[in-house]
Amino acid sequence: MSDRDDYVYSGRVCYEIAAHDHEAYESAAKFINRRGYDVLSVQHEYGIFGGEAGAYLLKLVREAAMPIVTTLHTVLREPSVAQKLVLDELLELSERIVVMSEMAVGFLAEAHGVPAEKVDLIPHGVPDIPQCVGTEFREQLGIEGPMILTFGLLSPDKGIQYVIAAMPKILRQYPGATYVVVGATHPHVRAAAGEAYRESLVALARDLGVSGSVRFVDRFVATEELVAYLAAMDVYVTPYLNPHQITSGTLAYSVAAGKAVISTPYWYAEELLAEGRGRLVPFRDAEAIADAILDVQSEPEAMLEMGRRAAEYGRQMLWPEVGKSYLSSFARAKRDSAVRLRALVGGVSPFVPPVDALPEPRLDHLFDLSDDTGILQHATYTVPNRSEGYCVDDNARSLLFTAYDESLGITGGNLALLQSRYLSFVLDAYNPETGRFRNFMSYGRAWLEDAGSEDSHGRSLWSLGAMIHRCHNRGRRGVAKMLFDKAAAGMFATTSPRTWAYGVLAADEYLLGSPHGVAVRVLEQTMASRLLHAYEAVQRDDWPWFEESLTYANARLPQALIVAGAALGSPAMLEVGLKSLSWLMGVQTGCGGAFSPIGTNGFYARGQSRALFDQQPVEAASGVSACLAAHRATGDKQWLREANRVFAWFLGENSLGEALYDPTTGGCYDGLHEKRVNRNQGAESTLSFLCALAELRLAGTRVEPATAKAGVHEINEV
Repeated sequence: MSDRDDYVYSGRVCYEIAAHDHEAYESAAKFINRRGYDVLSVQHEYGIFGGEAGAYLLKLVREAAMPIVTTLHTVLREPSVAQKLVLDELLELSERIVVMSEMAVGFLAEAHGVPAEKVDLIPHGVPDIPQCVGTEFREQLGIEGPMILTFGLLSPDKGIQYVIAAMPKILRQYPGATYVVVGATHPHVRAAAGEAYRESLVALARDLGVSGSVRFVDRFVATEELVAYLAAMDVYVTPYLNPHQITSGTLAYSVAAGKAVISTPYWYAEELLAEGRGRLVPFRDAEAIADAILDVQSEPEAMLEMGRRAAEYGRQMLWPEVGKSYLSSFARAKRDSAVRLRALVGGVSPFVPPVDALPEPRLDHLFDLSDDTGILQHATYTVPNRSEGYCVDDNARSLLFTAYDESLGITGGNLALLQSRYLSFVLDAYNPETGRFRNFMSYGRAWLEDAGSEDSHGRSLWSLGAMIHRCHNRGRRGVAKMLFDKAAAGMFATTSPRTWAYGVLAADEYLLGSPHGVAVRVLEQTMASRLLHAYEAVQRDDWPWFEESLTYANARLPQALIVAGAALGSPAMLEVGLKSLSWLMGVQTGCGGAFSPIGTNGFYARGQSRALFDQQPVEAASGVSACLAAHRATGDKQWLREANRVFAWFLGENSLGEALYDPTTGGCYDGLHEKRVNRNQGAESTLSFLCALAELRLAGTRVEPATAKAGVHEINEV
């Protein structure tokens, strides 16, 4: 944000707005929307944005297609009419509001009607200030007596003249005392009046005969040097003249330094220096400033205690702690935004795609990928890639899809033949010596391992459960039940939460088709209990999840607890499933409200930035399944709409605005890279699309234009 040519930003600044260029704010909104950021953090201060009372900023935030968290550096108790109008709209458009003092929370409620639950109190951040750097720096400065410090951009309301006026009395008792003023003149002051204020301070020091004891560091100092000044000082003074100042970064830094702090009683100082963390003196009173400095210097024990209390309080303001608080606020904003967006327009999300109906399943590519062994894993564009061979994961997905599709009553002879081949593959994959399913097979039909991953075991079992529930053919259903009963025992030795989730889904399908399986009920209870315990061990307010990271097929975890909670009559499981799914959907809401799954290039570890790419179809498929499970368990139509929003990712409602479903083949592209679609149509991607489509069709839904608002579409029950 700049009106001047002499501001130099680091290379990390990727977009700069000229403050009074109205069109630049709209361009900035388009820029950040294209980048697909999760949250927009607005740092609001009066005087830095263009238009009356900073009104140009509203152009940006109105257009921004992501949750907004606004940090208010100044909160006025009695704003002007223009200031109130602008800030009222900014606060309404913001998902979360951050302030730095308790008083500001009250002012927002009084002046703007902002409820306290929308506000996060996060202190002003400060660096760690090791005291060891101060001794050496003090020697470099050549200061032998008490060192008094003020830093920050110079302007007449800083009241520095009153500390200079206090110096004669201080010097009579401490001749070596030095007052150091660190900081350049404020750019706005310099633009209007040049260096008149600084020159008046220099003249005052000269007239009082204290020029040798007052030093001006007339430049911006980097954090490392500033830390050295703070560590070297004895007393910090903020002699500000404005009693209504509600934040001060300089005061926050000085408290964190753990030294004696003296300040005039502006709002922020009254709050920060309470409980013995500093001394307050009257405004515009040089005599009181001198007396306070002399008092703390003459009482070393009291001075140390003041510094100790300040340093202890300052630990919560250290940058790492403040960073964690901001991440929590951002997470809440994303979660709250997802809930709010689903509630708009009478409960209809405005981000449901403009499609008139679900596509009809087209199976050309599924048949191309399949042969008399099973389904091949990969394709180069649309051509099957034999060199990569087969895997039980994809054959289990294929078996699951044919079971779903058979439930719709649209299967034909050819699809039934494929179903038999997929079941045969899963049957052959089971290794009785290990009690586990093998996963990878070469194109020459040679198994490449004795046991596959835990997830492939759970996924295979799930496909068998679906066959037991849905398959109309008695022979294939009987084979599936026989194999399920053999392989189920292997689930109890697994350690992967996703495997446990697949176990729950497998058992639930089995019991819907064969409800008297006591051992399978035990399997469902055990796997669900493990998931619940994993959640309880990891979850926090800002991270209601089962693991320390979000990786792949994430929605299967809450889906399993929702299914188990409904089947087992466990309110605790159902509550955790719904809560974690709601949070996950918020996290995976990107630009314009479109579904934006966790990327595979780094995933999303707790406390770190999430990966935006590559986005995989398996994530959308699991999201559709989980949302439909939530609808079945609760009857809440919002989950139907959410399932359709996720499914719309396949159809082009995504970060790139490009469809992954290929209607000419019925296949699905392998994912979204940062700048392009991966045009290969592999088995996992194609089956992710087909399974999601089949589940939506089974849910008895269609997408119709909503009458409430043009262009908005809703899923309605048939």
